[in-house]
Amino acid sequence: MTTLTKQQQGTAARAGRPGSAKPARKSFIHRLGDLKVALFFVFPAMIGFVLFYLVPTIRGVYLSFTEYSILGDPTWIGIKNYTAMLGDELFWNAMWVTVQYVGLNIGFQTVIALGLALLMHRVAKSTFIRGALLLPFLVANVIVALLWFWMLDYQIGIVNEIISWMGLPRIAFFGSEQWAIPTVAAVNVWRHMGYTALLLFAGLQSIPNHVYEVASLDGASPTRTFWSITMPLLRPVLVLVLVVTVIGSFQVFDTVAVTTAGGPINASRVIQMYIYEKAFGESDFGYASALSVILFLILALVAFVQMKFLKGNESDLD
Repeated sequence: MTTLTKQQQGTAARAGRPGSAKPARKSFIHRLGDLKVALFFVFPAMIGFVLFYLVPTIRGVYLSFTEYSILGDPTWIGIKNYTAMLGDELFWNAMWVTVQYVGLNIGFQTVIALGLALLMHRVAKSTFIRGALLLPFLVANVIVALLWFWMLDYQIGIVNEIISWMGLPRIAFFGSEQWAIPTVAAVNVWRHMGYTALLLFAGLQSIPNHVYEVASLDGASPTRTFWSITMPLLRPVLVLVLVVTVIGSFQVFDTVAVTTAGGPINASRVIQMYIYEKAFGESDFGYASALSVILFLILALVAFVQMKFLKGNESDLD
């Protein structure tokens, strides 16, 4: 007869003990119960996502292959809407204007927001000051656009009154081909920079203090610390902010609609404005849907490139 060790005997006893498999079964049932609870809370949001995002997206893709006016039924025309874009000068002009706006908006907004985030992290410890930076973002975009439209008015705007008082010529901020897009970009930078700064500030808060202490002991200057420690460790948050702001910038519409309406002479007609005019101005919903699909693909490609080459999913803290 084979003699079992004490450890083997204990294992055999536990294996033969009645109900020994119940804890695992209870754990599975418990997890299944958690899944049901989670689905119960997610279900309302999923309904909204399907009804207001997924279904309209699928229908929009379908309409992009049709000739469709709201007064009639869609007529399948294949890729004619997409081939028509190749010779559409207004489309290419709208894309170029949008790219100019995105470059100005993202460039200035990111630099200013990063500076504000550093000030909040190192200097401004007051919660009131940090909250005040978010106030412009809490105001509706249309209200902000109207406010700046009046302030920058060529005849009665306070900004031009100050410029005239200084002996300088007045500037047609929204009525000049040269100034229209930079002015729209400046208005949106003013509105969004506080929100972007708070996102970057949250990223700065996640950087351990001992990293800066070690750099200080090594005699690193503030400039060297910023470029060698702060920026590399802030990269994941910075990339996320860039992805979100770039996507939002490509979809600018309300500020342009309220202030310039795409003028003067198409100088500020961004791609969203062009899509709106095609759909609701000319009732060409098929072509407008094709424009929307192209814009979606561009944004997806831009986001992918940013995440891939800027390594937004990696952190030097790991």
